[in-house]
This record gives sequence, structure tokens and C-alpha cells, in this order.
Amino acid sequence: MAAPVPPGAPRPGANARQQSPHPNFNPNFQTNPNSLADNMQNMNLNRPHSMPNSGPRPSPFGQPPPFPQSSVTAGFPVASPPMSRPGPPPGMVGRPAVIPAGPPQTTLPANVPPGRPVGLPFSHPPPFGSRPPPASLSSSTGGAVLPSSAFPSSGVSSASAAPPPSGARPSSFVSSSPLTGGPAGPMSRAPAGLSSNGPPAVGAGALPGAPRFPPAAIVSQPPVGPPPSMMSARAPAQAPTMRSVLGSSAVSSPQTPPLPSASSPFPAMTQARPPPLGSPYGPQTWSMQPQQGTQPPHIPGSTHAQPPRMFGMPQQALPNQAMTNIPPAMGQPGAPMSGSSKIDPNQIPRPIPNATPIVYETRHGNSANPPPPATSDYIVRDTGNCSPRYMRCTINQIPCTADLLTTSAMQLALLVQPMALPHPSEDPIQVVDFGESGPVRCSRCKGYINPFMKFIDQGRKFICNLCGFTDDTPRDYHCNLGPDGRRRDADERPELCRGTVEFVASKEYMVRDPMPAVYFFLIDVSMNAVQTGATAAACSAINQVISDLPEGTRTLVGIATFDSTIHFYNLKRALQQPLMLIVPDIQDVYTPLETDVIVQLSECRQHLELLLENIPTMFQTSTTAESCFGAAIKAAFLAMKSTGGKLLVFQSVLPSVGIGALSSREAEGRTNISASEKEAHKLLQPADKILKTMAIEFAEYQVCVDVFVTTQTYVDIASISVIPRTTGGQVYYYYPFSAVSDPAKLYNDLRWNITRPQGFEAVMRVRCSQGIQVQDYSGNFCKRIPTDVDLAGIDCDKCILVTLKHDDKLQDGSECGFQCALLYTTVYGQRRIRVTNLSLPCTNMLSNLFRSADLDTQFTCFLKQAAIEIPTCPLLQVRDHVTNLCINILLSYRKFCATVSSTGQLILPEALKLLPLYTLALIKSRGLRNDGRIDDRSFWFNYVSSLSTPLAIPLVYPRMFAIHNVDSKDGDESVLPPTIPLSSEHVYDDGIYLLENGEDALIYFGSSVDSSILQQLFGFTSVDEVPTQFVMQQFSNPLSKNFNDVVNVIRQQRCSYLRFTLCKKGDPSGMLFVSCMVEDKNANGPSYVEFLVHIHRQIQMKMS
Repeated sequence: MAAPVPPGAPRPGANARQQSPHPNFNPNFQTNPNSLADNMQNMNLNRPHSMPNSGPRPSPFGQPPPFPQSSVTAGFPVASPPMSRPGPPPGMVGRPAVIPAGPPQTTLPANVPPGRPVGLPFSHPPPFGSRPPPASLSSSTGGAVLPSSAFPSSGVSSASAAPPPSGARPSSFVSSSPLTGGPAGPMSRAPAGLSSNGPPAVGAGALPGAPRFPPAAIVSQPPVGPPPSMMSARAPAQAPTMRSVLGSSAVSSPQTPPLPSASSPFPAMTQARPPPLGSPYGPQTWSMQPQQGTQPPHIPGSTHAQPPRMFGMPQQALPNQAMTNIPPAMGQPGAPMSGSSKIDPNQIPRPIPNATPIVYETRHGNSANPPPPATSDYIVRDTGNCSPRYMRCTINQIPCTADLLTTSAMQLALLVQPMALPHPSEDPIQVVDFGESGPVRCSRCKGYINPFMKFIDQGRKFICNLCGFTDDTPRDYHCNLGPDGRRRDADERPELCRGTVEFVASKEYMVRDPMPAVYFFLIDVSMNAVQTGATAAACSAINQVISDLPEGTRTLVGIATFDSTIHFYNLKRALQQPLMLIVPDIQDVYTPLETDVIVQLSECRQHLELLLENIPTMFQTSTTAESCFGAAIKAAFLAMKSTGGKLLVFQSVLPSVGIGALSSREAEGRTNISASEKEAHKLLQPADKILKTMAIEFAEYQVCVDVFVTTQTYVDIASISVIPRTTGGQVYYYYPFSAVSDPAKLYNDLRWNITRPQGFEAVMRVRCSQGIQVQDYSGNFCKRIPTDVDLAGIDCDKCILVTLKHDDKLQDGSECGFQCALLYTTVYGQRRIRVTNLSLPCTNMLSNLFRSADLDTQFTCFLKQAAIEIPTCPLLQVRDHVTNLCINILLSYRKFCATVSSTGQLILPEALKLLPLYTLALIKSRGLRNDGRIDDRSFWFNYVSSLSTPLAIPLVYPRMFAIHNVDSKDGDESVLPPTIPLSSEHVYDDGIYLLENGEDALIYFGSSVDSSILQQLFGFTSVDEVPTQFVMQQFSNPLSKNFNDVVNVIRQQRCSYLRFTLCKKGDPSGMLFVSCMVEDKNANGPSYVEFLVHIHRQIQMKMS
């Protein structure tokens, strides 16, 4: 009989397991550290004419530098290696062909501290592109002052319908049960020496959204905003507060010398403690944009700490406020306004780019540090609270009472992204194995052991920080306490000193054996799909990603095609060629023998590749126009039912026959929108309940569905999307599908879908301290019981909104704890529990709530709540609701926290000074406009439902760059040109501009662009030659190379192969670009200045 294994000790016999890797096995391990880079040397999709067919497999990305050798440092086993979202996006890197053998890393012995954990440093990770954070100026007291002498006379204009640009592609512009979690499934190779089961350390690139990670030693980009004269430098000894952003001095973090670390790609990062709440994250400069006009005159008082004084205004405003002067008439509700605007557009709050990463410690001493903005560059040091990448709260101090929260008008919610990608310079999540006994838990609330549980009675008991219950410490987990009251081994145990940790799940967490990795591909071969090239593009993409599927006997694959019938294929090696098995009954579907259609990848690779090459030819002459989408996914589900897995569906036409057949509601939608908007939203609801019922069954049997919609017509995404949303999948939308430009994006999207960190058969629960409880969850999942979220699939891109409410009063000065536990299976069949902890202070002061508000998270809540309402409410009502959310927050601040009482000033809390801009951008976004197609709006709110916090703001307020004068950059300087405000006054007729929102990109040509610039960048000499379909190429000139570098960096940051739409002035496509100028007045809403006037007027009316 085997001897018992103490918690944390290495498991015996782990070396012998070749079929099932060790729990701490690093699937990304590879023996050649440069093989990753070697693989990338063959990539060149944006290739010069001189290399028409070079490279064995086209890739849209440039060639990142080779990975230097990295070393392993002794420490805890890890769950996720430091990484970024793949730079050459969706995977240019194959998985290891052979599971590396070797002794497992040691885990923690029962009571013998093995030494302070060091973590696994990541030597020389590739540089990462950056994206300007929406608001890097935030102050510990919060507030920005907007001096002006007058606002424009016009108020808010109601949005009116505008016809969609013809031919333009719409874009996104336009459980009582024990719960826990595990690491991301192994995806791709990492440099040698790293040991982890987590995401791949792939080439240069950053997470999408924020920068997701900045380039090495990037130089701060010139921000958009007030000129240098409006800012003063911060003295090193100055108090950690910040004056008004405009019209007075602003402060920036003290400069610290770069770290002389050869292994760090961030030589300039701040190594000191994180800045205090709201302080700016890095130095701020105010420089003019190219062609932006002359610098505004110096504003009196800008070098001092007080804003310019005005009539009726006290001597000095608090430094937590932003003020905009409104004409005296504005003080009278409903009074007419006259006079033209004299406000300088450069003085209203705008996102300020800041590319210098900071080191952020999650806690200092015994208190939580407020996190940096989600869209900024930061490197987390987990010192007790989790990384804000995994879990963020809308307010970083918790109100003690429900009344206080109601008064603030703010949202109290968590945004949870449990498998988010860490920065490459961050320590990996560490794995703890407690053996058969499983992790230590509270016996009452089942919360997991964490740094905030307090040990008493010489370590013999511990008090749960979530429910307050006192438990006995398990005998083999006992340790004496030190003089400070902490366990003597606390710093050696990750679960007692880290906010995020991963436990190896014991048998009690398994209802069945961990499922294998099953990938089933379902391809539309109807006449339309074949003729548009969608079928060929899908087959080509699948064929290319087969090599990226996990190796080993646990990986199973299957394939089927469908039109008006369903065709399965027997891929068994014994057959000379794949055998087609036709299922004609599409009302009462069945599946052939499961063992014939889902087989081990290692046995059927040749048959699968041969079949994928032949499918487009086999159906080339098909005249079947119908699609039995519902019956096909039902049949595929029956084949996968016993195992679960990923079902990847390629759909091109409206499902018209069989189970779940749909009728075209688009014509009806156009009629309703023009006649009565009150009924139009009903077309955004599923046509019937058949697909929803199927989706719930899929989720119950752990089948996760992703749908790739490659279409040129209406397909009723509102109905189809129910299946991915319920099963933890997502919808990919290519409209109108182009066989010229879209196959590369389809391939990259599919590859990232398969290779990103992910897990199967997951269950998630969030627990809170007494006094707070979970009110609701929102995202892509199935919920069968109120407390748990069931996820047939979970990946690093999925984010879940958790709304909270009070059920009791909290004590001022105490801390409120939140714990997210995710139990899931890795792609290599290990059951893991990822536990994420966050503990925040409680407060009775309203001013503290505004000071600690998190702009990115608050706005993401706005965005997700709007997406929830779109299918059930008229658009006008949704827009009004979003506007009122913003107004009520600013009203509360003005009424209860602001000290300046002049009626001519709009006062904004510093932490939320950009909330009006982002609210306006949301009102004008594709999802809330009156114009546009039903499918486009359906896709938009489905995309938002699982959108992560760093990507929320770019979706509605994209980045814009001038690309007609892109310069080459030296050394560590950012490749990206300065961002430009989204206003037509910054767009010139002789310029070319790139606008991107993380999912789509527009390239806009002015009417008088220099022909030599057009020739260098695009290969044509006149704007009249701008094509409708576009594939990027790199020509042999510096300007083209620089432009390609910019595009590649953006794709790396977003990990998305941005679809390009070319727009030119005076063309319907040009109107698409103009509609994205959020700060301008247009048919979709007022200008930014007018919106500020409207907000101020509403606040004055409510106060009077």
C-alpha cells in the first residue's frame, strides 16, 4: 500500500507517466530555444512583389527577433509562463511534437519551507507594442478643470437615421459543488527552460486592447491634449496628489533610473512602489500633433496649483475636480445659449498615451494598492491581491452601505477574466499540490485558503476572511506563528502570499475522468458557400492549423460537411481513403458510429489533410442552396456527446431547412426601423427557442461551439449566436466575405482560437465577504444554479461581469474579500483549480468612492449593460439610459463632493473625467446607431458580451494614426506614430489615416493625397484607383516598410488580423470613416463639446 503523501510533496511515480503528463509538466517546453524564432522566419504575408510565393505558409506578420536562451530559476512549479498574447497572432508556433520527459518539478513539502520562491524570470522576451491608455492622468483626489469662456450654442441633437454606406462592410466600428480553477491549457512552445502548463510565450506582440504589452523601453508617445505650457513638472518630494488637468499644474510620476537588467525588455520601467491612487502612470508630456495647428496661448495660472478664477468661484478648487466654464445663461435651466464656442478643443479631457510601463505591486504593507488603468502598460508583482488582469472592481474602495452606493450612482461589480494572459515579465502563477486531501478550505462557505485567512491559537485554527467562521487547521498543514502573527512559512507557501494560485484538483473534484481534447470541424458546402470561396477558405484554414492541435493520443478530431443533408467522414487509418457517410434525415437526426467519425489525430492526419484538399472540388458543381445548420450541429453534438469538446462551425447562408430552420427577417427589420423603432429590437432576439434548448443540452455535455460566419447575406446572427453564447464560445463575423482578403483573417482567427490558453468542462463561482453578495453574472456561459457558472469552454479572452449588492452593512476601515474559483480541465487532461483573490478596503466617505473609481471597469459595465438591453429595448431608450448613468454619477459628485459652486462650471471627478467622452462614443457606436444592418448590431452585442476590459474602450473610441508620413524608429522607440483625436479637424485632404478598434481597421484617403506616397504605400498613383478589396503588400521602399511595421505591431497588440476597409473622401466608404469621428457632430449624435454642454445642463436642472 502506498504511503500517504503530505500536502505539497512531490507525487511518487510521476516520472513514469508518459501518457498523462505530470500536473506541473510544461507543455510549452522545447529543447531548442531558437526554434520558435526559426519557425517565424518563414512568415511573410505582406511580402514584396519580388517574393510572390515565398515561404511555406503565409503569415500576416513580420519576423520578430529570435528568442534568446532563457534560464530556469528554482522555485515553485508554475501554471502559466510569463507571456503575452502572441505577437505574430494566432499562432505561428507549433506545439512540441513530443511531450518532454524528465523529473517533475518539486512541489512544497508539508512543513519544510524550501526557501523563498523566486519565480521564473523570462529572459529577453520580445518587445511588445503599446496602445495609448485612455486616461493615464488620474489623481489621488480625482478631478479635472476645463477652463473656457463659452460653450457652443447648440445642445444635443437627437440621433437621426442615416442610410448605411452602400457596399461598405459593416464593422465593429460601425456551485455548492467544490469549485476551483486551473491554468491555461498548453498552447505553443516557450523558450527552453520555462516550466509551465500555461499560455505560450510567442513572438513580439501584446495583448489586444490595452497595449496589451508595451515594447521594450518604449519612448512615451506624444499625447493628445493640452500643450506643454499647461503642464508643470512634478518635484520628487511633492505629495501624491494631482491638480486639475487643464488650467493648472499636473503631476507625473517621479522619474527613476532605468533598471540595469540585461534580462528585462523594459529598461525604463519604474521599479519603485506603485504610484498612489490615481496618480499618473508614467511621465506625461504635452506635445502638438503633426498638422494640428499652432500651439494655444499659455493659460494664466498654468504653472501654479490652482485653476483660473472666475466670477462666483471660490479662491481655489480641490485638486480632485475638473471644471469647465459655462456661460452664465447655462445656469438657468432651459435658458437660451448664444455665442460661438471659444473653448479650445485641446483643453477638454482626452485619452493621453503613455507607453512607459510601471511595476505595480498589488498590496503594500497591509493595504491594497489601486490598480493602474486597464488600458495602460504595467507589470504586476503579486503581493497578496490578484493581478488586475484577472479580476478588477469598478470601485477600489467598497461602500459600507447600500445607501452610500446608491448615492454615488456608480456600479459595484467585478470584471473577472480568470485565464487572462500575464505580461511576459510577470512571475508565473504557481501550482500547489495538496495530494489526495485536496486544498484547505473553509468548512462553512467552502472558500479556499488564501493570504487573507487569519491563523490564531498558535496556528491551530484559522478564521475565514469570507464568512468569518473559525476552522481547525489540518494537522499536516500546521505551522507556528511568528511575532507578527503570521505563519512562519507564509512567504514560502504561494497560497498564503499570492493573490492568484493554482491547485491540483483531487478526485473529489472529478465527476468523471478528465475529458480528452476533441476538435470537430463542421463546414457549410451549400452552393453559395462554395461559389463565394468560403468553403475553400475554411478547408485551407483547418488544414493549416492541424499541426497546432495538441499532440498525443488524447487529441481526437472529426469532420463533417452539410448543405441540405449532413455528410460525415470515416477517417480511420485502415481505409485507403476517407469514406463519406450521409445522414439525409434532418428532422430526427442521428450520427454514424462515433468511433468511426471521431478518431485520434495521430491516426488520421493524412486522411484528414487529403479530405480537406478535396472538399471544395467535391462540391464544386453542387446546386443545393439550402442549409441545415441546426440539424448539422445537432448531429455533430451526438457524435461528441460522450466526450465533449470544441465544435467549430463554418456557416455561410441562412439556415433554411431541418431543425431550427430560420426565415429571413431582414426585410421585415428594415420596414420596422423606418416605420416604428419600438418594434425593431425584437428582430435582435432569437426567432424561436429551439436553438436555445439545443445550446443548453450542448453545455450540459461540455460541447463548446464557435461559429465562423463567412457570408455575403443576412444569416440571422441573433438566432445563431445563442449557441456559442450559451456554450462558452463566440461568433466570428466576416461580412461581406471576400475570397481575396478574408482567408488570411479566417486562418489567423481559427489558429488563435485553437492555440490560445484555454480549458474544458469548467465551473466558476465568485464568493464575497459577509455584507456583499453576488447579484448576477453576465457573459458567455450556461447557468443551471444561481451560484455557479458552467463553461463548456473557457479561454484567455473571455471576461465575465459579476454584479454585486449589499446584504448587510460593512465596517468602516475593514476589508472586503472576493474570491473567484475556476475548476477546469487543461487540454492535456489535468484537472486544476485556479483561485483568484482580491481584498479591498471599506469606506463610509462618498469622496473616497469617487477618488477610487476605476474608469475602465465602470465604462465596461456601461458597455455590457447596454449590450444586454439592446435586444429588449428600443435603441433610443438604451441611449438615454447610458447617458443618464453618466449624468447621475457626475451629478452625485457635483452635489456631494465638489467644493466649487459656480453655476458656470462643469465639475468632473478626476478618476472619471473621460466618462462623458466614452459615453458619447458608446451612443454613437455601431450597436446603438439607428442605421446599419440587423446582423451587424446582433454581432456587436454578442461580441461585447464576453469582451475584456482592456478592449472595451478601443471598441467605441478607436485609435487613429496618420500613415502618410510614418517615420522609421530607432532602437527602443515605439513603431506606432502619435495617436490623433477622433475629430475631422485633425484629418487633412492630403493625408492617409489608419483607424483601428481591435477588431477592424479603416484606411482613409484624402482627396488630394500625393501620388508618390500612394505609389510607395499601395502601388497605385491616384485615389480614384483605390480598390474595394485589399490585401496588404510590402514594397521595396522605406515608407512601405514603416507602414507594414505599424500594421504588424497593431496586429500583435490586438492579436487580431484586423480586416481592412479602404475609404476615400466623397465615397460611401468615406462616410463610414466620417461616422467614426466620435468628437464631431453627426447624424448619430452631438459633438463632444455639445455633449458636455448637455450633461452640464442636465446636472443644473436636477440640482435646481
